[in-house]
Amino acid sequence: MKLQTTSAQNAPLTAASTLLNIDEYLRKRLMPAEEAIPHIPGIQMFGGSIPAETVGGDLFEYISFQQRYDIDARIRQAHRLSQVFVEPLPVGAALRNLVNDQVQSLKTAPDYRPEMEREYRFARSSEQVRVAEELRELYSTAGVLVVDAQGHGIISAKIASTVHDAFHALMLAELDRYGRATPMLLENINLRLAQSVTARNALEKEGAREIATMIYGEIRSNGHFRFANFGHPPPLVFSAESCRFRNINESRMVQFLALGLQIPADHPDRKRYYSLTFRQTEVDSSDLGEITLMSPGDILFLYTDGVYDGADKEEREMLETIMREHCRQSAREICNALLDHAARRDARLRQSGDSDLIDDKTVLIVKRT
Repeated sequence: MKLQTTSAQNAPLTAASTLLNIDEYLRKRLMPAEEAIPHIPGIQMFGGSIPAETVGGDLFEYISFQQRYDIDARIRQAHRLSQVFVEPLPVGAALRNLVNDQVQSLKTAPDYRPEMEREYRFARSSEQVRVAEELRELYSTAGVLVVDAQGHGIISAKIASTVHDAFHALMLAELDRYGRATPMLLENINLRLAQSVTARNALEKEGAREIATMIYGEIRSNGHFRFANFGHPPPLVFSAESCRFRNINESRMVQFLALGLQIPADHPDRKRYYSLTFRQTEVDSSDLGEITLMSPGDILFLYTDGVYDGADKEEREMLETIMREHCRQSAREICNALLDHAARRDARLRQSGDSDLIDDKTVLIVKRT
């Protein structure tokens, strides 16, 4: 088949135009559309990002489960499978699913007993019933993802894009298998950015390594936020009642090293990757942090270190003042006020000749209404 080309397609691409196109592509790819903002009763959210260069290594994303996935169809599929899995395979029929395949394997075992098939089919059917139950929870749940790749510019944007793609591919598998995101999704993203022993040996002289921090969490309509943190500055919560940032019990907020730096000691592929230290176990539900926006007007504030490094006391007080001034406004207005503050600080750094201190900036606001 011969493809027709336009004159624009035949036009030569210069290095500068190609780079600009790549920058533009990555910038749009890493910035979610406003239409993707989840609509959860009692919750309002809005995020924004300002790259230090044409494109940056910051990424934030709303996970609107109802928009991105057909929850109704998935629930119907889970119920259908729960029924199919318990049905014995007719004699001579082709294998229709993995359950039938496993049953055939069971029947070849020397100690096979007929009740083994019934028990196995019941267990797999029950799993699908549980999947349907978990999927129903997604109607009142929204996810938020914030990633900060090391450095800024096109290489950092590529790293952030890698996390983005891995996240969504793994989420599909999680919803199929469990009806929700499990800690295994996060562990697999961590492994995706880990450096293999082969790559380490090949790139040792260059010192190349993909490093990024990440927070992924899910907010429910009751204001409950559960999240995992890989090397990222911790969330802040602004109390509508006291008009101050709440003191959060940090002992309940586990923070792992940045993505790709630490492999669990019990992971089967641990010897194939370079790890600064070995973590004792894989991430599980006990490692997830929990925050509750208890009252209407309470605000969850997620950010990258271009806005706040999580430690500067003076900067925290300044951010608290901005929150106090804008807390009665919408999540969009609060987000924009915080980004404006960060942009003004960048302008002062440029005037003082400290442009190298400027970093990508991202703010994500979740407000209980």
